[in-house]
Amino acid sequence: MAPVEELLEKSLNELVEAELKKFQWHLKNHEHISNSDMENADRLKTVDKMVACFGLEEAVKITVEILRKMNQKNLAEQLENKHKQAVWPLQFGLIHDYTETSRRLKNKLKEDYKRILVGNSQTGHQKYLNDIYTDLYVVENVTGGRVNNHEVMQIESNHNRLTAKEKPIKCNDMFKVQCDTGRRNRKVLTMGIAGVGKTVSVNKFILDWAEGRENQDIVFIFPLPFRRLNLIKEEYSLMGLINKYFFSSPEELPFLPEGDGKVMFIFDGLDECRFPLSFKDDDGFTNVNKKTTVSKIIINLIKTHLVPSALIWITSRSAAAGLIPRDYIDQVTEVRGFNDEQKEQYFKNNSTTEVSENIIRHIKKSRSLYIMCHIPVFCWISLTVLQPLLARESNDKTPTTLMGMYTSFLMSQQQQMEKKYCDDPEPKANARSFDQIILKLGKLAFQQLEKGNLIFYKEDLEECGLYVKEGSVHSGLCTQMFQEETVSARSVYSFVHLSVQEFIAALYVFLISKDKKTNPFLESKTEKLKWNLSKKPLFKLHKAAINKALQSENGHLDLFLRFLLGLSLESNQNDLKELLPKLNLKADNVKDTIGYVKKTIEMEKSVERTINLFHCLSELKDDFVEEIQENLSSGKLSAHNLSSAQWSGLVFVLLMSEEIQEKFELQKYRRSDEALMRLLPVIKNTRRAL
Repeated sequence: MAPVEELLEKSLNELVEAELKKFQWHLKNHEHISNSDMENADRLKTVDKMVACFGLEEAVKITVEILRKMNQKNLAEQLENKHKQAVWPLQFGLIHDYTETSRRLKNKLKEDYKRILVGNSQTGHQKYLNDIYTDLYVVENVTGGRVNNHEVMQIESNHNRLTAKEKPIKCNDMFKVQCDTGRRNRKVLTMGIAGVGKTVSVNKFILDWAEGRENQDIVFIFPLPFRRLNLIKEEYSLMGLINKYFFSSPEELPFLPEGDGKVMFIFDGLDECRFPLSFKDDDGFTNVNKKTTVSKIIINLIKTHLVPSALIWITSRSAAAGLIPRDYIDQVTEVRGFNDEQKEQYFKNNSTTEVSENIIRHIKKSRSLYIMCHIPVFCWISLTVLQPLLARESNDKTPTTLMGMYTSFLMSQQQQMEKKYCDDPEPKANARSFDQIILKLGKLAFQQLEKGNLIFYKEDLEECGLYVKEGSVHSGLCTQMFQEETVSARSVYSFVHLSVQEFIAALYVFLISKDKKTNPFLESKTEKLKWNLSKKPLFKLHKAAINKALQSENGHLDLFLRFLLGLSLESNQNDLKELLPKLNLKADNVKDTIGYVKKTIEMEKSVERTINLFHCLSELKDDFVEEIQENLSSGKLSAHNLSSAQWSGLVFVLLMSEEIQEKFELQKYRRSDEALMRLLPVIKNTRRAL
């Protein structure tokens, strides 16, 4: 059977018996087809009769016409589209040489992905990816991708699971046919927190394919990161989009190969998507040569309307993973980052043996710092801060909290900035003034954090007073904490990590509340006036921030809240006075804030949010957690009924313990069903519960 006849037969196979009879009824209205021709005719006989009477081309045209009359629009478009692909090589008297086209694509991608930037976009350097790549810990996500708490909380909950008996997944194996089932995943969503290595994993997958090491059954891989897609405003067909970004002319790839898994599309950074993705509409767009929006192309690729046999790989932070309904995903995987051995190896590879041992010893003293080092970017921040401090014999300014680490990081950038411009005879004060840049960067960080954006454009920067031409974006501070990337000839900006954005945003809110007498959480003029006249403006700022953070569905302001509250302590403000001597900072009493946090803990039912509130108490140097620890070690905690807050404190202390609990004696603490529910996270983190 000829290819076109096969297409006609496949189209009729999609019709149930009643629909086939209706199709044949319409067909009888055409000349040369009689009632007797269609009597008891099956699908093959119907195709044979149409081809004999009308010829191949006309048979396709009539079939498409009848299908549309029957309201089978999707089927009609699929037939029309596949027919064009099937007849193209025949029309030109050749079969397209996919081998040569694939080779040219591999050469292009090899050049694009063989190197990777290490460090910052302004001060970093390119290294060969194969020389520095370390496999990250990737596992199947059993929750199906639904994670509704802050990314730092995800690191903490994942920390002990890194040593559990989970089967690691290699990225290169995710789309291979499974030996046990004979099946393959066509569409995979890979999640992971910001900076954990999702994009690097994608780059290594592409490079391994381009260099001929892995997945050679795939003919074409088309990486289309959302940073690039965001910038496309005009309409394209799918083939037009592919040829624009990967080939020099449409003649190089006039159509895509058919066959299972021959073509792969990679959409990296779903969380950076700046255009709507609505899967509710079911228009079934199937024409790869018809122009439409980028959004519609992506949706119909994922829905398998455009290229049904294509492989699709999407990466995303957890907060945005819900944009794609799970009905359209075969497997959800999760990148966990460095395990304990890998993060320690990082410090050994990037400093002397003595300094690396001092750094590892120091971060192990602080549970939150050690856990955060699962993120490769945080290892870099820790190294930047701790290497010069721990190289000295004694230093009382070595940070032990997240707040202290990020304040020290900011101070290190100020020092580098001063060195950079110390010999400049005419420093451009407006462009390089440290406190001005902090406020401008902070405004950008806070505004975009509220919107949930991690990437920004020139207009976003200018709205906050940051101008590329003035050099403010390329100041000593910006080049370390802020980075620029050129995508499709347009500059895209971001902070080096989400946590840096949250810290700068918190610093901005704190500073404008002190210096500008502004509370950004208040909307009405009456609220703002009351706040200005209040005797406790700092407490009211904290209260508004706490309430705002608790309202967030995915907890995207949790770490921001920790930083904001920590900035109120005199010890942290002493560092700020060194950074910003012009600002009139004065430590306030935080007892009211501590009281409100404890009151909120009593009422909060979410374990994740409760744990974050305890982190806030730790940043405020409150001794509540220490009391729980002392009572737990002395055995006093089991001697009386625990309050709701004490139960939460017990969970927090046990979760933050250094090792997985070998044995947890549940009967010592069980008082109610509510208590049992609060202790569930601890039980899951225990090898044996009694």
